[in-house]
This record gives sequence, structure tokens and C-alpha cells, in this order.
Amino acid sequence: MSSIRCRSTSAAALTALATLTLAGCGSSSDSSGAGGTTPAARDKGPACVGTAPANGVHVLRGGGFALPGGGGVQYADASADGTRRTATLRDGSRYAPEQRQWKVSTGTDIEVGGHEYSVRQICSYRVVLEAKAAADRTALAATPTSLESRQGPADTGLCFTTNRTVLAIAAEGFPPRGDTLSLLDNGGVQRFPTGLSVTVSYVDTDTGTAGIAANCAAVPVAIYKDVRVGDTVEFAGVLFEVSGLTDEAVGLTRTSA
Repeated sequence: MSSIRCRSTSAAALTALATLTLAGCGSSSDSSGAGGTTPAARDKGPACVGTAPANGVHVLRGGGFALPGGGGVQYADASADGTRRTATLRDGSRYAPEQRQWKVSTGTDIEVGGHEYSVRQICSYRVVLEAKAAADRTALAATPTSLESRQGPADTGLCFTTNRTVLAIAAEGFPPRGDTLSLLDNGGVQRFPTGLSVTVSYVDTDTGTAGIAANCAAVPVAIYKDVRVGDTVEFAGVLFEVSGLTDEAVGLTRTSA
């Protein structure tokens, strides 16, 4: 198993958490039995802290990212108090029992499978890492052997990359900026050119929340839970705002180029 080691002294408590929830832009709803459903708590913000570099690795909320050298990292959980924002990162691109995890802030340096990264930005919907070694930055930006999705693990080079050509192909697969992508509730999986698949996992109109999940190269790359109208989500480097939520569908309006 790859390892992650925090090397920053700026985060006072880098202790492993015993349990966690793969949460989205808020905590999970709780069923209160006779009392009905308790609305999910809203994220206190700020939406983002730090600045994302152009060559940054975008690890999406609830999901994982496969890194060069066979390692990986997940954005497992987050917290915000209205002023500060922290994230819980977890070892490996997929969940496995007894994985180590740490709470980090912007500026924290971590070591994943022998490779060093700096946490540059933490948002409610993503964490952005920057590889410290030039060789790792080169590996992340490498052009895949094929730009055609074959689905499954063969798409690793398309799904986990900072290559500008691949990201441009991914962006072209979505509606243009300002237009809305409609994801049907229980309507199956929508697939996109670089191997990404996105689906609505649930809609709760009582609380005004929904769950959206994404997979790429057989890795869960995002698990957004309890998203509401107005929340931001990201897929394949493209930002969307949740603009509609009904029993039938979740609407995502593209907000980035």
C-alpha cells in the first residue's frame, strides 16, 4: 500500500481519524424515525481557501486520484468554520479498510507513495495538490498513448492527468458555459469522452438535497452528498453550479470555460 506522510508543522493536529463519511457539500441527512428527515447541515464556508496552480492535481470531494508511481490520494472529508477550511486526505485512490488519513490545511506538504505534494487549495468540492518534483509534474502532464476512452482501468491516463489536451477534450464533452446538464434521477449513467461517468445516486426533495457520484478508470472520483441548489461541483476539471433539483432530475449549470 502506498503511504501518505504529512510533513508540515502548520497543521497542529495531524492525527488519523477513526471514522469518516464520504461527504459532499454538507453532512449526511439523518433519519429521525417518527420525526421525519432532519435537514443536512450547511457547509459554513469559505467555499475555497488558497490558490489552485495551473498544473494542480484536482482531487474531488469524496473521491480519489491515482498518482504517478502507483500511489493515490482521496479527499475524504472537510470542515469549515466560516473563516478557515481544512480537509481530511486518505491514502490510496480507492477506499480500503485501515487506510491512514490526516487533516490538512493549505500549505501542508504530504508524501504519497514516496512522492511529495503540497496542498495549494481546499474547497468544499475539491482539494488541489501540486507535485514538488519536476519528474512528477512531467508524469502527470504526459500525453496518454490513446485519446480514445476504452472504459475501465485502461482510461487511467485520461482520468488522472494535468495534460491540457486531455482536459480540453473532457471540457468539450459537457454543455457550453451557461448551459445546463440534466442528470436524471435513477436514469442510468451518463458517459463522457475521456472515460468519466456521472450518475445521480439519490434526490431528497424534503431536505432539498441530492447525491451525485462519478467514476473514471474504475475509480470513484467524486461522491458529492447532500448537494443543494447553489452548491458547486466539479467533473474533469469543469465547474458546475447545482441549479435545479426535482424528483426527476438534478440540473447542473456550467460555470467555467
